[in-house]
Amino acid sequence: MSDSRSVAVLGLGAMGHAFATNLLKADFDVTVWNRSPHKATGLVENGARLAVSPADAVGLAKAVITMLPDLAVTRDVLLGDGGALAAMPAGATLIQMGTLGAAETDRLIAEVGEVRDDIVFIDAPVSGTKAPAEQGAIGILASGDRDRAGAVVDPIFDVLGKQIHWLGQAGQGARMKVVVNAWLISMMQGIAETAHLADSLGFATDDLWQVLDGGPLATPYMKLKLDMIASGEFDPQMAMQWGLKDVGLALEAGDDKALPSLSQIRNLWFDAVNAGYGEKDIAAIHAYLEKYRR
Repeated sequence: MSDSRSVAVLGLGAMGHAFATNLLKADFDVTVWNRSPHKATGLVENGARLAVSPADAVGLAKAVITMLPDLAVTRDVLLGDGGALAAMPAGATLIQMGTLGAAETDRLIAEVGEVRDDIVFIDAPVSGTKAPAEQGAIGILASGDRDRAGAVVDPIFDVLGKQIHWLGQAGQGARMKVVVNAWLISMMQGIAETAHLADSLGFATDDLWQVLDGGPLATPYMKLKLDMIASGEFDPQMAMQWGLKDVGLALEAGDDKALPSLSQIRNLWFDAVNAGYGEKDIAAIHAYLEKYRR
């Protein structure tokens, strides 16, 4: 039988790796799987079990966390040959935490329900990036049947996140994630352009921050991105290729005509990704914009 503190984490990118690390620190029994097994090395040294397949990972898990890049990969890991869903114990909880999009999440919820109606599907994408994930300080946009799953997911979410927002039936978390990321991406573009304007008028990014600091327009996020811009170091907290994906999900979920600035950002970030900035932090849009000033 599965243990209530037995968790499988499928996907060990920056976020999934941080989730597994924090769960190990909190004495959960953690099994991990990733297509590139070397990413699990540090986790195994700290007590995680490395599975050879998604199905192998979930056999004893009370909860299964998926943190994968998109719907296609998530469907393959869950529903493909050797997928995890068929191997999950009866009554287990599936916690989908990747950013898949609204319609895509609805499709996955329906497909999972057709195959395993005993599985509790919790849709729980996150608000936050690599650093807050490592600190257990992300926001979790949870949706689904908390009455059935709460005893399992609440202790997990308490480890992973600082703020947990329950938003209703499964799929609502994905919808709020689209909204949050639309704001984040719009803000990043605004920060980059404002920093360019300040520089063209003779002000450094630190000058700009000193004027804003302590007032209603200053946010910690802005300070983080201005520091990246000043240093020219764009270690990815959120890679631009994933930011571009998220812009597309927002436009897909909303009305293009009512989101004209996001449409423009998508076009600009598409060009930046094609120019080689895809694996850099989204703050690197500032560096890409330097082309227009030369």
